[in-house]
Amino acid sequence: MDLHLEGKVIIVTGGFKGIGKGIVLQLAQEGAIPVVINRSDAAIDEFRHDIEQYTTDYDIHLLDLNDADGIAPIVEATYAKYGHIDGIVNNAGKNDNKDLETTSWREFEESIHGNLTHYYELVHAAVPYLKESKGAVVNISSKTALTGQGKTSAYAAAKGAVLGLTREWAAALVHDDVRVNAIVVSECWTPLYAEWIKTFGDEAAQQARLSLITDKIPLGHRMTSVEEIGAEAAFLLSDRSSHTTGQWVFVDGGYVHLDRALS
Repeated sequence: MDLHLEGKVIIVTGGFKGIGKGIVLQLAQEGAIPVVINRSDAAIDEFRHDIEQYTTDYDIHLLDLNDADGIAPIVEATYAKYGHIDGIVNNAGKNDNKDLETTSWREFEESIHGNLTHYYELVHAAVPYLKESKGAVVNISSKTALTGQGKTSAYAAAKGAVLGLTREWAAALVHDDVRVNAIVVSECWTPLYAEWIKTFGDEAAQQARLSLITDKIPLGHRMTSVEEIGAEAAFLLSDRSSHTTGQWVFVDGGYVHLDRALS
């Protein structure tokens, strides 16, 4: 299916690795022009190598998104260069395990800032251009916003807010034909996830822990891939989903909505 994304300018945060990279590579394959905002990272060389298998028409802006004041100048530079901005993917963030019992309110607010504020600022800065192009926004959220996890109050709060903002922005922009949707991620295999699994010990211990997780994923008893998230994001950004807005889309093998005891 042609998603009609050829030449569309899409800004993606956190695009060097994991879910963000999966989205960027899918957009590149569809002929879009990804504009990636990412902190300075050793992964940049591998990212360049991988995306240039599909396109050389992309931009990178190095920014720690905690510095939210640096976002608007990137948006303005992107519009000045291309004359249009057609989509936003808010993806960057980290489950930092700031739990209820040991996290101070200052640490809580710092985590909220790092996982939420840049979502707001990027869309805030890009709104005039999204209205002009009748563009789309895709926010990446997490199952923790809906299921809880028990040890990540700040991250769960931020991801819950992302879901709230998704519907608020969809309502705010509905008369401008700007669509806003969220993808809710459950268990997705990324480099960060792989590093977390390694903390459980030797290879046998890692596999045992991984099996405990995948056994609870109803469809296929396997992790979601970044390519699957990327494909859904590309669809939601495209005019093939032209009557879809305000939705929380679950690309999770049924993790949230189906009985996890299914076998």
